[in-house]
Amino acid sequence: MHNQRQDVVRLFDYLLEDNHLYKDDFLQKEIVYRWVFGKETFDDAKLRQTIYFLNKCVEEFLIYQELRHNKVRAQIALATVYRKKKLRKPFQKNLKVTNNLQEKQEFRNHQYLRNEYFLQNELYYFQITIKRKRIDLNLQEVSNALDATYIADKIRQSCLMLTHQSVYEKQSYDVGMLNEVLEYAKMKNFLEFPAIAMYYYSYMSITDRENESHFQNLKNEISEFGYLFPKTEMMDILLSATNYCIGRMNAGHSQYIREAFELFRWGLKEQVLLDEGVLSRITFMNIVTIGNMLGEYDWVEKFIHGYKNYLEDQYRDDLVHYSLARLHFEKGDYSTAMQLFRQVEYDDILMNLNAKMMQFKMFYEQDELDVVESLLESMRTYLVRKKVLGYHKANYKNIIRLTKKMLKINPYNKNQKAKLLKEIEEANPLAERKWLLKQLKNL
Repeated sequence: MHNQRQDVVRLFDYLLEDNHLYKDDFLQKEIVYRWVFGKETFDDAKLRQTIYFLNKCVEEFLIYQELRHNKVRAQIALATVYRKKKLRKPFQKNLKVTNNLQEKQEFRNHQYLRNEYFLQNELYYFQITIKRKRIDLNLQEVSNALDATYIADKIRQSCLMLTHQSVYEKQSYDVGMLNEVLEYAKMKNFLEFPAIAMYYYSYMSITDRENESHFQNLKNEISEFGYLFPKTEMMDILLSATNYCIGRMNAGHSQYIREAFELFRWGLKEQVLLDEGVLSRITFMNIVTIGNMLGEYDWVEKFIHGYKNYLEDQYRDDLVHYSLARLHFEKGDYSTAMQLFRQVEYDDILMNLNAKMMQFKMFYEQDELDVVESLLESMRTYLVRKKVLGYHKANYKNIIRLTKKMLKINPYNKNQKAKLLKEIEEANPLAERKWLLKQLKNL
C-alpha cells in the first residue's frame, strides 16, 4: 500500500501472472530479472534486494490484515494514535464508537475481556495526558478489567496444559498461582463472566472428578452461553466436557454415557465439532462408540453416512468401514463385522486397539480361546511400543490383564470368581467393565 518501488510492483505482477510463483521453470533468476528490469545486465544483488522489499511489503500487509480482523482492537489502536497526538475530540468520538462496537461483539470470550481492559487502559492514559483535572480517574475500572482478563487467561491456559498433560503422560507443568486464582475468582463473583465460568468449571470437573456439581455447572454454561464463544473455542470446551464423561464412564458411572451422547449431539447440531468443515476422526469414533453403547443403532448408522464426508480424505474409507464394523459387532452380526474389519488398514493407534479388542471379544464369545490369547498378547506388545496414549493405555492394560485372568480361572472355584469380580468392579479406568462382568457371570 505504501510501496514506492516500481521494481517491487513488477516482481509482484510477474509472480501472479499465470501462476508463475508455482512453476519452477519461471522462477530462474535470469528469467525473473529480465521481466523486472528489462535488458539490463543481470545483477544478483539487485534482484535479491527487490525480493527482500517485496517480502517486507507482503509481511506488512499480513500484519495489517490480522489487526483489521479484530475490529475493536483496530479502533483501540486508532484511539492510541489520537491520544498520542493529543486530539481530544477525535479521541472521544473514537472511544464512543469503540465502546458501541465492543458491546455489539458477537462473542464474550477471553478476547472480549482483554479488549475491555485495553479500552479502560486507553481511557486512563487519555485522562492523565489530556485532561487538566486528574480527578475521577477510572483506575478501579482498569483494575477490574485487568483482573478479569488475567483470571480468564490463566484458567484457560491451565485447562490447555491439563489437556496436553493427560495425553503426554511424562509431561508435567507448574500451574503457578492457579489455586489462588481459582479461589479469588469464586470469592469475588468473577464466575458471572461466561469466559471465566466456562473454563473454571471445565478445570474443576477434571481435577475434582468426584464432585459432580462441577460438571453439571459446566453443562449448564455450555447450554446457556455456548453461543457467546467462537466455534473453534467452544469445540475445545465441549471436548473437555465429553472427555470428563468418558473418564466417568470408564470408572463405572454408566449414567455418563447418555450425558456424553447428548453433548455430542448438541455439538453436531450447533456445528461446534467441525473445524473448518472437518470432523476429527477421534471425535467421530467416540460418537460411534457412545451411540452404540446406548443401543442407538439407527441413529449411529445415519450419523456414519451423514457425516462421513466431513472426515479427512485420507482417513475416510478406513474409518467408515471400521465404524460400520463396530455397529454390526454391537448388533451381534459378527460375520458382517469380521468382513468389514478386514477392509481396514489400521494406521490410527486407537482404531487399531479398538479393532483388536472387538475381535478378541467376538472370538471369546465363539470359544476361540487360542485366538483370544494371541490377540491379547498382540495388544500388550502394541501398548509397550506406543508411548502417546495417555489414560487409554491404563484402560487397555486393565482390559488385557483382567481378560487373561478370566481365561485362566477355574469356573467352579467360587473364591477365584469372587476375587476376580472384586478386581473388575474396582479397576479404574475400565471401559469394558460391563462386558467383563457379563462373561464372568456366564462362566
